[in-house]
Amino acid sequence: MNNAAANNLALILFLPWFAILAWAFWTFPRSLTRRGTRRRFDAAVLLLALSASFLGMRWGLLRASVESGAIWKQVLASLIAYGAFVLVLALGAWLRALLFRDPGGKG
Repeated sequence: MNNAAANNLALILFLPWFAILAWAFWTFPRSLTRRGTRRRFDAAVLLLALSASFLGMRWGLLRASVESGAIWKQVLASLIAYGAFVLVLALGAWLRALLFRDPGGKG
């Protein structure tokens, strides 16, 4: 495995799970309005989540202690990448619920 692939291993391994989370974020809840504005907001949140995950992964790879061993660099990078992705999605879901609440519906 070349060095670039090894450095991006955390993100590569999480991509299928990120795709499932992204689908769930994009699809649910069905009770919120689905206009173009919401779709643009959702796309921006997903792009921000992927970017935060990538940057968190890179930061984890740079900050991990060399003395701990090569695997721990990947573990730290994976934890930060996953945490960043989920945090951005959670904040995006919360903000989306506030911004795109149906005025005539429940919630």
